[in-house]
Amino acid sequence: MKITNPFFWLLALCAGSLQAQDFYDISQLQEIKLTFFQSNWDYKLDSLKSVNEEAYLLAASVEINGELFDSVGVKYKGNSSYNAGNQKNPMHIELDYVHEDVAYKGYSDVKLGNGFADPSFIREPLSYEILQQYMVAPRANHAKLWINGTYWGVYSNQESINKKFIREHLYTDGDRPFFKCNPIGGAGPGGNGNPDLVYSSSDSTAYYSRYELKSDFGWRQLVALMDTLKNHPAGIDKILDVDRALWMLAFNDVLVNLDSYTGAFAQNYYLYFDENGRWIPVVWDLNMSFGGFPSLGTGSGPGGGLSVTQMQNMDPLVQSTNANRPLIQKLLANPVYKRQYLAHVRTILAENFADTHYRDRAVEIQNVIDSAVLTDTKKFYTYQNFHNNLDQTIAGGGPGGGAPGITLLMNARNTYLNSTTVLAATAPDITNVSALPATPAPGEAVWITATLTNATAVSLGYRIHTWDVFQKTPMFDDGAHQDGAAGDGVWGGTFVADAVQNQYFIYAENGNAGRFSPERAEYEFYSIQTDLPAPAVGQIVINELMANNKTGSTDEAGQHEDWVEIFNLTDNTYDLEGLYLTDDAAQPDKWAFQHGSILYPHGYLVVWLDEDQSQGVLHSSFKLSADGEFLMIATAAGDVIDSLSFGPQFADTTWGRYPNGTGPFTFMPPTFGAFNSLVVQAYEPWQDASLRIYPNPAGQSLTIRSDSPLGLVQMTDVWGRRVLQTEISDSNVVQLDVEHLPAGMYCIAAGSRKVRLISVQHP
Repeated sequence: MKITNPFFWLLALCAGSLQAQDFYDISQLQEIKLTFFQSNWDYKLDSLKSVNEEAYLLAASVEINGELFDSVGVKYKGNSSYNAGNQKNPMHIELDYVHEDVAYKGYSDVKLGNGFADPSFIREPLSYEILQQYMVAPRANHAKLWINGTYWGVYSNQESINKKFIREHLYTDGDRPFFKCNPIGGAGPGGNGNPDLVYSSSDSTAYYSRYELKSDFGWRQLVALMDTLKNHPAGIDKILDVDRALWMLAFNDVLVNLDSYTGAFAQNYYLYFDENGRWIPVVWDLNMSFGGFPSLGTGSGPGGGLSVTQMQNMDPLVQSTNANRPLIQKLLANPVYKRQYLAHVRTILAENFADTHYRDRAVEIQNVIDSAVLTDTKKFYTYQNFHNNLDQTIAGGGPGGGAPGITLLMNARNTYLNSTTVLAATAPDITNVSALPATPAPGEAVWITATLTNATAVSLGYRIHTWDVFQKTPMFDDGAHQDGAAGDGVWGGTFVADAVQNQYFIYAENGNAGRFSPERAEYEFYSIQTDLPAPAVGQIVINELMANNKTGSTDEAGQHEDWVEIFNLTDNTYDLEGLYLTDDAAQPDKWAFQHGSILYPHGYLVVWLDEDQSQGVLHSSFKLSADGEFLMIATAAGDVIDSLSFGPQFADTTWGRYPNGTGPFTFMPPTFGAFNSLVVQAYEPWQDASLRIYPNPAGQSLTIRSDSPLGLVQMTDVWGRRVLQTEISDSNVVQLDVEHLPAGMYCIAAGSRKVRLISVQHP
């Protein structure tokens, strides 16, 4: 058993991922050199922004840390941080503006902030570093910018929240409903309204000016979220990742981050609707965290907001009675969610502001940019302000007329919050968390026990994969749940071990307070791994490969890459950890399968052969040659599990076994992660907004939801053979168990409505 943070788990598994993080390494100052064709580029950028917020100016080139990119797009961004009179405005540089698939270390968007309200220069990167302990968030550091050969000063460099970010951090294809909760043109007075999630109408057009749609569809789902908050709050956990929302709200309150959902304009966050049918919030734009934006919008405008003293003593339950902040009002009206929210507040305080280490960290970040700030002649504040703002309020500038000293604000805020009745309440203690057995077999019951004090209710959250929703089950101190004697303070609960790994956390509460273990749950969790055998010769085979992918299947980044499909011939489940994939017989251990590379009975596992391990654990360190070569699965000692040699390959044609799994290799149409066939399957297009099927791909279960009773539901494989059938005459929703089905493509019929190409995959 160990505590796992999903972000650092990915770093550990992806050997190449550290390189991809370099552009946002907070200890490194980036160097960016822009060259415009025009000498009046500033006028051009101002003119474009005044006409069209989304218009880019073609620039000759940008050089990033010595790497040159020509023909890039540049625009000014921001609302309050932008002003045509500024020497220094925030910028968005689009590397792939002209040339497709152009990126620096995997990033095509470069977003630079001008620090207009932050004399310290470190509000944004320090805030994001704190937030990343508790939820998925962008990374940020600093960059020196030159324009047409002239040094333009120090900018914050913030990771863009786009489909690439969504794919990498939220375990999804990124093609589902996705909103930026900032109106184009700005929120607040004189703007286009606030993205406050207030429900006013079932007509989605009522919300168009307040949210920016970043996907092809999604208004219906967003309206459903707002409707649920207002009219059906008891069901909010079915449509919202409540825990992430509570972390976001706790972070905003503790750090007095009021240019946010909590503040006057209810903005600066994204929402993504994942495969589980839940909205996931992601925080955005922290340049005015630590009190840089002082308005709650409750009687004081942004020009005359809260004083430093008022911010130091801001209520930990601020906005909880404000109907114009339903995400806060409705969640905190639920007693359990309220106690969980306060537990998150206590964790953020204890881990970051109980002592002065956050100030030490701020000084470390400032030291990276110190000399660059000194020579920045276009900054909004003096070099002395840069240093003093860590501890002292700097008057002038910013929307509130000044920037509070960070330690002046936070030391007093920590003292105040810990003295409030709601946070001073005694929370349960959770110790001696253990799992039995420590390494279970698939399907075996796992008992989780812990010693608790001051607890009246305890629950166990568990799931299989990081992209799954935690299921909740009660724990007991009754002597009947592997918990020792009744009433001895040891509580027990159980779940059934899956084949891959198992993730869990404990939440305990009494009438006044709650506590998680680990305290950063649900973002962090305990994990235990099951004990699975590795396959032997004859049990798995290389089933199909694509070495000349022009227009076929794409990986998580939307790229056409080489791939290989591995098939399990047996009724057993295997973990390929300990095996290797290679295109060089002299180097059998070229690329290692990681733990969790699971092959289910008669299932498929696809590995991308693309030399891009930063994109995930199923991306290898080598590519295939379309001219033909060698491919092998082997042990580290070189014992061959399966291998083949192949000749020149045709574009968008695979080399696969026919019959599936056992036959000789031949050219065939691609059957990515599915039963090999020599026949190209024809599928009817289908569009019907009244029927939702998710997740797709599915792993363990598949949910079908309709606007009307479903009727007869049938699921068939690509050969037309029925694999599932059920009659749902009195319900609009059904959940199908598909864990037992081989991975591949299936068709679903619900009444007279048919859906084609539903994928079942077992990661």
